[in-house]
Amino acid sequence: MTDIRDLRRILNDYKRVAIVGLSADWSRPSNFAAKYLIDHGFEVIPVNPKYDEILGQKCYADLEDIPTPVDVVDLFQRVDRIPPFVDQAIKIGAKVVWMQLGIIHEEAAQKARDAGLEVVMDRCMKIEYARLFGGLNTIGVNTGVISAQRPRQFNR
Repeated sequence: MTDIRDLRRILNDYKRVAIVGLSADWSRPSNFAAKYLIDHGFEVIPVNPKYDEILGQKCYADLEDIPTPVDVVDLFQRVDRIPPFVDQAIKIGAKVVWMQLGIIHEEAAQKARDAGLEVVMDRCMKIEYARLFGGLNTIGVNTGVISAQRPRQFNR
C-alpha cells in the first residue's frame, strides 16, 4: 500500500500498536520509533520475549498474550520471520499489518489481505507519521507535510 490517503487514515484512526521486536536498547530503531509514537498519542504494546517492560509499558512474549484488542501489528522482524506473526495478527483480529523499512513479504501480505487486514510494507510508522502530519525534522529538515494533497485535518 502506497496511497497517501490510506496511510494518513491508518495513522489517524488506529492508535493501539503492537510492536513485534521492540528493543529496550534506546539506540535501536524500534525503540526510537516506539518512543516517537508514544509521544504522538499512540498506545504502544511491546512484544518481545526478552523483556518484562519497555518504555514503561508491559512487554508481552507473543501477540496472543496481549489481553486487549490491537489495531496495528508493526513488525520489526527479518523477512523470514514475518509469516507466523501475520498468522497471529489475523488470529487476534488486528486491522493492519505494518512491515518496517526493507521488509517485503508478498505471500504473507496476501494472506493478511485475504483475511481482511490492511497491509503496509517497506515503510516506517514514525517516518510516515512525521511526513504526513508534519514534523519531519530529526536532522534539521522541517518541510511540514510532504504531499501534493493537503490533509483534511492536521494533528500534532
